[in-house]
Amino acid sequence: MSTVPMSTMRGAGVVVTGAGGGIGAALARRFAAEGARVVVNDLDAEKARTVAAEIGARARAVPGDASLIVAEAREALGGTVDIYCANAGVGAAGDALSEDDVWSAAWDVNVMAHVRAVRALLPDWLERGSGRFVSTVSAAGLLTMIGAAPYSVTKHGALAYAEWLSLTYRHRGLSVHAICPQGVRTDMLTASGSAGDLVLAATAIEPEAVADALFAAMAEDRFLVLPHPEVAGYHQARAADPDRWLATMNRVQQKWEGTTG
Repeated sequence: MSTVPMSTMRGAGVVVTGAGGGIGAALARRFAAEGARVVVNDLDAEKARTVAAEIGARARAVPGDASLIVAEAREALGGTVDIYCANAGVGAAGDALSEDDVWSAAWDVNVMAHVRAVRALLPDWLERGSGRFVSTVSAAGLLTMIGAAPYSVTKHGALAYAEWLSLTYRHRGLSVHAICPQGVRTDMLTASGSAGDLVLAATAIEPEAVADALFAAMAEDRFLVLPHPEVAGYHQARAADPDRWLATMNRVQQKWEGTTG
C-alpha cells in the first residue's frame, strides 16, 4: 500500500505546504535529505524561496495558496506527486462569540485546503494505485485547545477528513498519516500567547522531532503520528470517561482565566 518503499525515498515527488518555517520546513528538509524531490510551498513567497535555497538542488519553491498549487507543483516535479503534506494551517484563537470571518478563515485553511488538494490529486493516485497524504492536524484535533474554538473545531475536522480518506481508499493504495503534536517550537506556538504558555510550552519539541515521528510512522504505515507519545493516554482517557476529562479541562480553563483576568 505504501507509495514509496521506505528503504528508498530517492526520486519521490513531495509537496510540503506551509513550508516557509516550522514543521513544514523541517519536513521539507527531511524529505530532501532522504533523496526526495521537494516542492516548498508557502503563502509567503520569500520564505518559500529561502527554505528551497537552503535545501538546494532537490527543492523548488512554489509559493501561493496551498490548495491551488497542485498543478504547478506537479509540473515542477515532472508530472507526478507521490506524497502531499498538507501542513499549512492557521492557529485561530477565539471563542463562542467569534465572528464568521474568523471561522471561515480557519475552515478554509485547516480543512478545505485539504479537500481541494485531494480532489486534484486523488484521481491520479487511484489510477496508479499509490499515493500518500500527510495531514498536520495537532493534538487539538484529538483533544481540544483552550482559548481556540475555531482552531480546535477545524483541527477535529482535519482529523475526521484524514480518517475518512484512510478507511475509504487504503485498499486502493492510498496511505494517510495524521500528525498530532502538542506544542512545537514555532511561530504558531509563540502566537498562542498565555494559553500556549500554560498548556503547551513546558513539553514543546523542535520541528525536527515531528519529522522524525512522521518518518517512523511512514516506515510502519501507521495512520496516527504522535510526536508527544503521552497524547495517546490523554486520548484514551477522554474516550473512556468524557465527563471526567471535560471536568479536568474545565479546571485548566479556569486556571487560564485566572491568569488572563
